Amino acid sequence: MKLDNEVILEAALALLDEVGMDKLSTRLLAERLGVQQPALYWHFKNKRALLDAMNREILRRAHDRRLPLEGETWETFLRENARSFRRALLARRDGARLHAGSEPDPGDLDMVEAQLAAVVRLGMPATQAMALLIALGRYTVGCVMEEQAAPPDAAERQQTLDAAAASRPLLAEAFASYRKAGPDAMFEVGVDLMLEGAKARLTAPAEPPKPRKSTTRR
Repeated sequence: MKLDNEVILEAALALLDEVGMDKLSTRLLAERLGVQQPALYWHFKNKRALLDAMNREILRRAHDRRLPLEGETWETFLRENARSFRRALLARRDGARLHAGSEPDPGDLDMVEAQLAAVVRLGMPATQAMALLIALGRYTVGCVMEEQAAPPDAAERQQTLDAAAASRPLLAEAFASYRKAGPDAMFEVGVDLMLEGAKARLTAPAEPPKPRKSTTRR
C-alpha cells in the first residue's frame, strides 16, 4: 500500500474512532499502517501537524454549510453554519477535543474571508460578525465536548441528581424540561439566544451623546 497523506488520514480517523484522543499516538498509527514511525514524519512533521490535518479533514468531509445560500438572512446562515459544524464534530469520536485550540490553516483564510464577507453583506459590521462567529464556534465546541465526554454511568448520575432535586420545585421543573429537551434542542436554545442578542444589539438605537462637562470655572 502506497503511503500518502490520504491513506494516513483515513487510518488516523479510523483509529481515533476506535481508541479516542487519549490513546491515539503516532506509534499506534504506524503499527496500524505497517510502517516504521519515522515514515509518518515524511508527511506530517509532528503529531500536532497530524492532528491539525485530521481536524481539517473532518470539517472538509462533513461541515457543508460554510457559506450562505442565495437569499438567506445572516441569522439563518449562522444557525445553519453552527448546526453543520456540530454535526461534523459529532461525526467522529472526540471530534470536539480534536478541534479545540486549533487555528485556521493559512490555506483556509480565503474561505474564512468569504464567510465573513457574506455575513457583512447581509447587514452586520465586520467586527461584530467576527465576534459572533467566534462565540458560536466556541459554544458549539463546548456543547459537543460535553456530549462526547459523558461517562458510561451518566444515566445513573442523572437519576441521582434528579431525585435530590425533587424537593426543590424550581430545580425539579428545570431539570425535567432539560432532560426532556435533550442535547439537540438545548443546543438550538443556546444558538437562538446568541443570535437574538446579536440582532437586538444590531438594531438597538444609538445612545444620544452624553453632554460634555463644562470646564469653565465659576
